[in-house]
Amino acid sequence: MIEVVETNSSNKDFIDLVTKLDEDLAIRDGDEHSFYAQFNTIDVIKYVIILYFENIPVACGAIKHFDEDTMEVKRMYVLDDFRGKGFATKVLIALEKWAINLKCKKLILETGKKQPEAIRLYQKNGFSIIPNYGQYIGIDNSVCFKKEI
Repeated sequence: MIEVVETNSSNKDFIDLVTKLDEDLAIRDGDEHSFYAQFNTIDVIKYVIILYFENIPVACGAIKHFDEDTMEVKRMYVLDDFRGKGFATKVLIALEKWAINLKCKKLILETGKKQPEAIRLYQKNGFSIIPNYGQYIGIDNSVCFKKEI
């Protein structure tokens, strides 16, 4: 059974999943990891989705306000053993619905070129590549996306 839970960044299961995400990203990003880490703190994220499969937290994602009508997708992660089963898409759909309920019109996000599975996920779910925004301008490893919702 799959359960989708809306929570915030103080949730222990979210913190545990993000710890695993950061371990993975440290390996993928190598020397660039400290640059990205400064933008990925979770101390004050109000909108977090955790996906449970048979009561096990297997996937997460979050959104935070970027501007008046835009939310930024953050901290997307699926445990290795559960990848390729549609869990990330379920998290994205839940985040999109939540953003719509919060009266947002767009979702944006950044991922790295060293995460090709993430790039495919976002493209498959209707996100389009855009010029790098904010702190990612001029960062060669970053790929930024947008979706009108």
